[in-house]
Amino acid sequence: MPLVRAGAGEEEPASERHERARKVKPQYLGGELVKAGWARNQAEAELIQGYLLEEGIPSVQRRTQGFDVPEFLAGGPRDVLVPRAAYEAAHALLADADLPASTGSASPADGPGASFPTRLGVWILGAAAAAAAIVYALYRLTT
Repeated sequence: MPLVRAGAGEEEPASERHERARKVKPQYLGGELVKAGWARNQAEAELIQGYLLEEGIPSVQRRTQGFDVPEFLAGGPRDVLVPRAAYEAAHALLADADLPASTGSASPADGPGASFPTRLGVWILGAAAAAAAIVYALYRLTT
């Protein structure tokens, strides 16, 4: 009776997840997830993830907070997250490749090119315009 299964010399094709896991370098696995970059849409985020994976850096993507529109599942900005141990390497790699890396201050993922003070100012102007429209409508109703 043979001690090895028949066909044991033939390896089964590895799944895509197994192939991706083999590329990850162990020194990049420690710590919680931190934002290392951003993308304008899902396709761009997957491109950045592939670029990071080629250097052995694991990553995940998530929709940027406040941009969840179910009708446009692949659209909208994404955050690219890496383990804290891989943050420096990922940040340097994305900066060298001229890809959008996270800056730690006002993030481009918060809006295409808009910083927080700019967005806040636009929001305040919009709220003021809406309030003025309501006051004008009430004035027209009373006169």
